[in-house]
Amino acid sequence: MEIIMAGSKILVKNVDDEDPRIVSPSQRKNRDYEWHIVWRNVLAFIYLHVAAAYGFYLMFTGKVNIFTILFAFSFAAMSAMGVTAGAHRLWAHRAYKARWPLRLYLAVMQTMAFQNHIYEWVRDHRVHHKFTETDADPHNARRGFFFSHMGWLMVRKHKDVFEKGATVDMSDLEKDPIVMFQKKTYLVVMPLLCFLIPSYIPIWLWNEDPWSSWYVASITRYTLTLHFTWLVNSAAHIWGTRPYDKNIGATDNVAVAIGAFGEGWHNYHHVFPWDYKAAELGNYRTNLSTALIDIAAKYGLAYDLKTVSKEMIQQRASRTGDGSHPWVQQTEDCSDEHHHPENPVWGWDDTDMPEEDKQLAKIVHRKTE
Repeated sequence: MEIIMAGSKILVKNVDDEDPRIVSPSQRKNRDYEWHIVWRNVLAFIYLHVAAAYGFYLMFTGKVNIFTILFAFSFAAMSAMGVTAGAHRLWAHRAYKARWPLRLYLAVMQTMAFQNHIYEWVRDHRVHHKFTETDADPHNARRGFFFSHMGWLMVRKHKDVFEKGATVDMSDLEKDPIVMFQKKTYLVVMPLLCFLIPSYIPIWLWNEDPWSSWYVASITRYTLTLHFTWLVNSAAHIWGTRPYDKNIGATDNVAVAIGAFGEGWHNYHHVFPWDYKAAELGNYRTNLSTALIDIAAKYGLAYDLKTVSKEMIQQRASRTGDGSHPWVQQTEDCSDEHHHPENPVWGWDDTDMPEEDKQLAKIVHRKTE
């Protein structure tokens, strides 16, 4: 490769290229690899957002049955639980264990959400935690809000995502028959659960107009759930407080926590990714996913719930927090310079997790034989 200066621009020329490729300083700063746009995803997102805008028009002008709107939001909440309590806390972080009826239920709900099958979702998320805000992070927040929000799905992944992703242990999911069955049948089952069935139910039960049902119950509902999930990757890496570790990009963001059913307490979550609550929980108002897991545990469907002791939280907040935690009486400024976390683990069974953390952790609802 040859690098040629040309005024304010840099010409990058591969030895096999006839013509040099012009790269401006701003482009060179934001990325050091060639972006390959995935046009299929770009066109899909254009359709989703135009169709969702029309869905909102139908809702705000009274051209759709109120039951269809309520059904859409209920369906969105159920599918969100499949991502938050299922793909995220159960399978990605192994923050608790679940018996097969709960795993099957969460797998169905996660399929309804259409955010890739569980195996791929978990692989990307574990890589995100192990290599957060580096080129190996699929939605690296250092590349800006739009990239971390949805732009990362419009381009091919950086080669580091593939290379370092191959080092992440996925053997636990490969042993789960429910996860592997979902992976095998995903392309057939997902369109039914995410789009066709939610469109058909309002038509069948209260004679909704088919097109209105499609735009509201399927497309608008799906597009909204995507954005609430994406905000965890974008907004919760930019705006908010860092009570537990001021040196990482992830923040605690109340608004995102409410919209994403408890996933917005992101500074806490990146420090303690193996906590089934994904937060220092005071109540369920900003963490409905934890309520679902606690209810499941009450009836024996979830067990071995891992959580962080008060002493661990206090020690970490005092040592690395930005001073915003109520237990910490300090007022240090939080630097904008983020560093790789001191404990880059993806969850409970990560081999890099310190043994001391495992010994200090609290495990509730232990399985009894």
